[in-house]
Amino acid sequence: MPTFICSFSFTDAGIRGIMDTTNRRAQARMRAGKLGIKVKEMYLTSGDSDLLYILEAPNGESVAKFALAVGAQGNVRSKTVRAYTESEFDKMLQELPALLTP
Repeated sequence: MPTFICSFSFTDAGIRGIMDTTNRRAQARMRAGKLGIKVKEMYLTSGDSDLLYILEAPNGESVAKFALAVGAQGNVRSKTVRAYTESEFDKMLQELPALLTP
C-alpha cells in the first residue's frame, strides 16, 4: 500500500484541549481504520508541525477523507504528502530515460 505522511498543527481549540489528546488520537485511529488506513507511526514533533502520522493507505482519496474528518473536529490543521520508498523511487529512475528521449 502507498505511504503517506500527514503533519498536523494544533488550532487554538486543539491546544486548549490538549489534555484530551489521548482520546482524540484513539478517534483518529478509529477513523483511519474505517477507511482501510493503517497508522504505522505517530510522533509529537517540534518545528512547523505538532504531530506527524505515517500512514499506509489504499489510495490518496482515503487519506484526503481521513485528513478532512480529523480536521473537521476543529483541533488540528493538516498537510499531507505521498511518500515513496527507495524501491519505488528506483523504479521511477529506471523508467526516466524513456521520458527524456524525444
